[in-house]
Amino acid sequence: MTTEKQQKKIAVINDLSGYGRCSLTVVMPIVSALKIQCCPVPTSILSNHTGFPTYFFDDYTEKMPKYIEQWKKLDLTFDGIYSGFLGSEAQIQIVIDMIKEFSAPETKVIIDPIMGDHGKVYQTYTPMMCSRMKELVGYGDIVTPNLTEACILTGWEYHKEGWKRADLIRMASEIQQMGPEEVVITGVTEGSYVTNVVLEKDGTVHFLRSFRAGSERHGTGDVFSSIVAAQAVKGVPLKAGVKKAADFVKRCIIKSDELHIPKENGVCFEELLSLLIR
Repeated sequence: MTTEKQQKKIAVINDLSGYGRCSLTVVMPIVSALKIQCCPVPTSILSNHTGFPTYFFDDYTEKMPKYIEQWKKLDLTFDGIYSGFLGSEAQIQIVIDMIKEFSAPETKVIIDPIMGDHGKVYQTYTPMMCSRMKELVGYGDIVTPNLTEACILTGWEYHKEGWKRADLIRMASEIQQMGPEEVVITGVTEGSYVTNVVLEKDGTVHFLRSFRAGSERHGTGDVFSSIVAAQAVKGVPLKAGVKKAADFVKRCIIKSDELHIPKENGVCFEELLSLLIR
């Protein structure tokens, strides 16, 4: 039987959206299915994600230090710390402080620098927040920006298609020079393929691609990064973790289209969780 000391645990810093399959409502079941204890730190509470025409929003910036302070009193450490959507510049500093406080030498820190998509910065992100995100990225062991976020971090001009692989390698290297050991640039379009660029700590680069399938949906980045984070904490090599994550996301998109799930409702990963458990 698994004991408390043997089971791995990840502190996950992200928002909680009650409806729409994104952020913690995606991360918690996926990390759990991979047999890792998921310990959430909510950055905000939403009735549903902001892709819907109306939503309730409660910012947790002022509550987060009080929440985290109780964990300090319990003298907790974690095998992984995984940071997702952050709603303010102050939250970026809170996450940096948390990494310093709760990391042990073997702790894996995974940063998903959620700042934008399709070449545009999210409205909630100010230029200062984007700049501070570079600082947070420096504390990561693995960072998983999408192509838009990689451009924001490095200052490269965004374009959806037509990337030279040499330029993608240079962009990943520039992010690696900010401090993280390993970098995954996700969602690069190469014709009929979607490619993930994986830069390992020894400088090895992999271009992992698969045929584009189905429609673009909310929450797929959360599914992807959750699997990468859990696999990293389990000691799985990054390339294998990325392959597993990309394959699962693709299967979820196809299944969601088959079931006619509305795009704003994300992917019906629940239908396929057994694949992760096996």
